[in-house]
Amino acid sequence: MVMQELPTTEPAATPAARAKRKRRGPLAWGVRGFRDLTAVWVFTNLGDSALYLMIAVWVKDLTGSDAAAAVVFIALGLPALVAPFLGVLADRFSRKRLLVIANAAMVPIVLALVFVGSAAQLWVVYAVVVVYGAVGYLTAAAQSGLIRDLLDDEHLASGNGFLTTIDQGFRLLSPLIGTGLYVFIGPLAVVGLTATCFGIAALLMLKVHVVESQHEPSDEASRSWHQLVAGFTHLARTPVLNRITLAMVIGFAAVGLMNVIVFPALERGLGVDTATLGLLVPLQGIGAVIGGILSSTIITKLGEGRAVGIGMFIMAIGCLPAAGTSVVMFAAGMLLVGFSIPIIVVGFATLRQRSTPSSLQGRTSAAGNVLINVPQTLAMIGAAAIIAAVDYRWLVIVTVIAVAGAGVVAVVGRRPVVSTS
Repeated sequence: MVMQELPTTEPAATPAARAKRKRRGPLAWGVRGFRDLTAVWVFTNLGDSALYLMIAVWVKDLTGSDAAAAVVFIALGLPALVAPFLGVLADRFSRKRLLVIANAAMVPIVLALVFVGSAAQLWVVYAVVVVYGAVGYLTAAAQSGLIRDLLDDEHLASGNGFLTTIDQGFRLLSPLIGTGLYVFIGPLAVVGLTATCFGIAALLMLKVHVVESQHEPSDEASRSWHQLVAGFTHLARTPVLNRITLAMVIGFAAVGLMNVIVFPALERGLGVDTATLGLLVPLQGIGAVIGGILSSTIITKLGEGRAVGIGMFIMAIGCLPAAGTSVVMFAAGMLLVGFSIPIIVVGFATLRQRSTPSSLQGRTSAAGNVLINVPQTLAMIGAAAIIAAVDYRWLVIVTVIAVAGAGVVAVVGRRPVVSTS
């Protein structure tokens, strides 16, 4: 199959590019549209962070099964199979409009969980999680394009760092709120909170001020297989970006094992109840806030590739205490993992966005998510299948080695050039 070479820079004559050249301000926060998008980001992450953890704990309590709880994370990753099609949508239509529709659609989707009262309705939970995950891929693809339209190259790292800090920082607040509501009122209280947050986000999205770049012509995009796989092609053919993508695939596939390991690690290793996870996860949020604040500086000084590599090494160290019996060490590991996540995510997102034309942002974002999440989902499926027969500590060792290896892949090779124009 012959594929055309894809451009790596956005044409300077687009309306979005002309609008960006007129902006002033040292940081992404100086851009009005970015501030508008941040307000949306706050509400979507508040609801998302509270619900994400609660669902797994809820399934564990309903069934008593570690494997059933792990299936929640697997179901969340399955929509990666349709992510390329969702990326095409994000490049063909108004991304702002798609985000309004997606956030509004999340309200009835999440509210479907009110019908779950026992393990007999477990299929409803999994169905909601699958749809929930698919909408997440669509919004991620659309948001990537909007951020690229809103920000210049020199503001991408600070913008991505700011949004990632909010994303991870909600681990400080949302799990406490979600756990409190779950324990004292019940799971439906968390469902109501999440639905409300997405409804507010849809309304706020209407106010986002952005000049969108030209979208892919619908007739061309709908007929061409090349358009569907264009994001994968771009990731594979773009220097440095292809190496960092490989590192992300390896590292996050390994980290996926931790979603299965965490429950036996809490119960067998630490000797605590699984609900304790809601109290430990905020520690990851503390590390994430610090990492998010520093991520832009680290990326600017080292370049995206080396920043991703350092983040992987820190994450590997943070995963190691899961094999032990110390709650204190486990908590310290959560801090390190949290600190590493913004550095890794912001480094990869910034390199991908500034190396990709606006008309391809949706498909490249979707392709990146597929390449990262499908291997991660497969790793979780494998771990869930063997967790009852294999000592979970061996899986922790495999995770640490693989994540550290991903760090080596990221740092070896040519340093990415950090754009200043």
